[in-house]
Amino acid sequence: MQLELESRLLLIAIQKVYNDTMAFAIPATVKKYFWGDSLHELSWSKHKKYIIQTLLEKGDRSALRWLSSRISRKKLKNQLPALRLQKKSSNFWRIYFS
Repeated sequence: MQLELESRLLLIAIQKVYNDTMAFAIPATVKKYFWGDSLHELSWSKHKKYIIQTLLEKGDRSALRWLSSRISRKKLKNQLPALRLQKKSSNFWRIYFS
């Protein structure tokens, strides 16, 4: 029983590390928007707001498709008030998600 619990906890820890690092492979079509950042240090769990903000502000269709594969439309809509988007972008996304 104890061994089974420890095994489950280890599996959960491994999955978390995987989700934070390996699963966050930025495609080439998205990397160009983070040219000034250290891509190996960029983490979805730590920098989600920054990544979303950058792609909503500057991303093309391909980048936005990738973003929508990472986060649901509802969660994106809920994030909008907390993002520091230019007024034009903010208005566009507010209308788009309404």
